[in-house]
Amino acid sequence: MPAYDDSNIFARILRGEIPSDTVLETEHTLVFRDIRPQAPVHVLVIPKGAYVSYDDFAANAPEAEIVDFHRALAQATRDLGVALDGGQGFRAITNAGEHGVQEVPHFHMHILGGRDMGRMVQPG
Repeated sequence: MPAYDDSNIFARILRGEIPSDTVLETEHTLVFRDIRPQAPVHVLVIPKGAYVSYDDFAANAPEAEIVDFHRALAQATRDLGVALDGGQGFRAITNAGEHGVQEVPHFHMHILGGRDMGRMVQPG
């Protein structure tokens, strides 16, 4: 696992050095709009702790952080109108490492919705 780099853009957002369009903030989680949206709804859900990837988060975060992250994600999908209890669904994506094409080395989950998202990946 690569070491966490606290100069990454999400760490800087969490420290208040870079503004974000916040959708929801809890004790352990921040949800904000993506600056390059790929769908009508496109937010990023990030833990406030220093985790590189989902597997790092799942293995090393305390239970309270893990629960808070997933509950915040669920609340955000409801607030944004894409949860299945009123919306038509969404896609949740996280990328890890080189093969996952991870651009920011801070664990984050993309929530995309508001239209049909098509195939998950192209065959091949």
